[in-house]
Amino acid sequence: MDNQTLNCRIELNTPFGAVLTPMHSGQHISELPVAALRALAQQHHLLVLRGFDSGFNDPQVLTHYAEGWGDIMMWPFGAVLDVKEHPDAKDHIFDSSYVPLHWDGMYKPTIPEFQLFHCVAAPSQDEGGRTTFVDTTRLLANVDESLLAQWLTVSISYRIKQVVHYGGEVCSPLVVTHPSGHGQIMRYNEPPTEGKKFLNQHALEYHGVPQDQQEAFHQTLQQHLYDPRHYYAHQWQQGDVVIADNFSLLHGREGFTARSARHLQRVHIQSNPVCANLALKPANAEA
Repeated sequence: MDNQTLNCRIELNTPFGAVLTPMHSGQHISELPVAALRALAQQHHLLVLRGFDSGFNDPQVLTHYAEGWGDIMMWPFGAVLDVKEHPDAKDHIFDSSYVPLHWDGMYKPTIPEFQLFHCVAAPSQDEGGRTTFVDTTRLLANVDESLLAQWLTVSISYRIKQVVHYGGEVCSPLVVTHPSGHGQIMRYNEPPTEGKKFLNQHALEYHGVPQDQQEAFHQTLQQHLYDPRHYYAHQWQQGDVVIADNFSLLHGREGFTARSARHLQRVHIQSNPVCANLALKPANAEA
């Protein structure tokens, strides 16, 4: 369908999200009003902008565009994180391994509302490296009442060593109220998969689940997270711009072929008002 406000074509993505493509060759991403994009992102939780000119290979251009979305969540490295394999990686973010589902900002004082991704270079389809997303609003809407009631009693502690730009300890309920005050979302960082290569593994501890039931609890949760009704794996194309709702979605990454071309840029956009991270342990508040 065509959208007059955004002056682009919009197709619904399966199982969630929307794909936006240009109305004409050479259309620049700046022609799309940010207010309309934000409303669409809050509605669909994931936007894939494909085929637009952007100039985002230049980090300054990307940063300037991101500022139009709101306050940028700054990191020690600045606004733009280059997500690509490092030969001397100390953390899974900069390795070629898979990355478990998680939410961004979990070890920081604030939790950003959006991730803005730009694909500088994409691996070929047979090299892996898709970014994975789970719409937790759909998941919670589809789960039966008795299981949801159990989940509402569960909290989880997470700990990870700070070897790059994040680290510390948090303890979060599994299900929380959306920062807007409307509806529920899931906050979960799935445990590392046994036997898979994974640098700087995090530890987690379930609260509210008896020890002898924790494996069954984990397996049931995994089944719902990877249910095709809630789960999407994005195959990157060079130039893709993806806006992801970090409140409603969890995201991760499939492993990819070492030394492949995969290179993403990422910027975090704060909500207004800013979402405080109430799960963060005070000692790690500035980690």
